Amino acid sequence: MSAVIEIEGLRKTFHSVRHGRRIAVDGFDLVVGAGQVHGFLGPNGSGKTTTLRALLGLVRADGGRMSVLGAPSPTHLPQVAGRVGAIVESPQFFGNFTAERTLRLLARAGGVPAVRVDEVLEQVGLRDRGHERVKGYSLGMKQRLAVASALLKQPELLILDEPANGLDPAGIREMRDLMRSLSAAGVTVLVSSHILAEIQLICDHVTIISRGRRVAAGRVDEVLAGFDQHEFRVRVDEPERAAELLRDAGLPVDAHPDHLVVGEVADATVVSRLLGEQGLWVRELTPLRPDLESVFLELTGEGVHPSLPRQVDGSRPPGGAPPHGGEIDLGTVGSDRGGNA
Repeated sequence: MSAVIEIEGLRKTFHSVRHGRRIAVDGFDLVVGAGQVHGFLGPNGSGKTTTLRALLGLVRADGGRMSVLGAPSPTHLPQVAGRVGAIVESPQFFGNFTAERTLRLLARAGGVPAVRVDEVLEQVGLRDRGHERVKGYSLGMKQRLAVASALLKQPELLILDEPANGLDPAGIREMRDLMRSLSAAGVTVLVSSHILAEIQLICDHVTIISRGRRVAAGRVDEVLAGFDQHEFRVRVDEPERAAELLRDAGLPVDAHPDHLVVGEVADATVVSRLLGEQGLWVRELTPLRPDLESVFLELTGEGVHPSLPRQVDGSRPPGGAPPHGGEIDLGTVGSDRGGNA
């Protein structure tokens, strides 16, 4: 799969009288393949927006190599700009203009056929509100208008920074459906979001950044599989006796008031058979699978994963990787150990 976005060793430091020197991005790498819906995740202040702004030539990087659609960025970015749609940070519009007028002006400036205006208003659910002034729009409606502006050029690559900001649950679902339809049409989508459950539903690949460094990258299912401890929640009569039997069989057991958590279970039938042979009938045997939110919190220093050492920046790559440059690259699980700002 060819790379639509490539970032290698990106570095950016900001200087100010008040805050002094602050490293926003510290040797960050990112690869987005053609046709992917790629999630870009990180806590506030982790360097996500700085990375996107540097990629699009909105801030000057201090070091590293970047390319967009095969063109070195930012030097050759104008050559491919017509094939890229992007929203970075909060969109700004003239409040006294209607959404339709706003898009028509943008279409004219970009050499886009006027017919696209009605098409993108339909795509983002603003067809019946396009005649209204933007100053009367809610935050979510302004976000929809921003997405519409990014879609005007029918881009091959769409970069969305927090596209669900301000949307209600129905709007979030519509945004999810829109990204899926764009992907099905061959558009590559890079999306950053704090709504991790949505990222898990929408994206096939993910990159996680913490304090300016990549701490995980790969297919979403493989990233999650790297944190799967093969645990099961077990409800059974006589839980104390059941826990003793399972421990005697070499399985780690964590006892809770109303259930047991049994780890290192390769096959659930092992638990049910072991307990059933001793007359203990299992009432529940549920696999406990990691989700993207729990993995994200562990990698960015907010959670505790017993097998992973803490880095200086709070992220937690496996295998005792050094604090600088360490990561989980789960395109092949665990093979590469390596704020919004």
